[in-house]
Amino acid sequence: MYAIIKCAGKQYKVQEGDILDVDYLGKAAKETLEISDVLAVNDGELKTGDAVSSAKVEAEVLLDGTGVNRDKKVIIYKKRRRKDSKLKRGFRKSFTKIKITKIAA
Repeated sequence: MYAIIKCAGKQYKVQEGDILDVDYLGKAAKETLEISDVLAVNDGELKTGDAVSSAKVEAEVLLDGTGVNRDKKVIIYKKRRRKDSKLKRGFRKSFTKIKITKIAA
């Protein structure tokens, strides 16, 4: 059984036991999270639309991605031809690591 969910503006295909890195949600570690924005559920046959309006996915927050637990650094480098203009910057994206515990269709 799998489900397609929408979490933090992105869509994910999940099964029970999957571990995902989603955009920062502001939840502490070991908190439970209920995702009610389910787009499709497949339990033998694919159900979408009104058939999955009551479906929910439960997840547990494993790691809060603030501070030292952030993604790899992404380097942005721009170079313009004139005036010897260069720009080098980087950032580290915050994330939340969740584990899917239950899919209720």
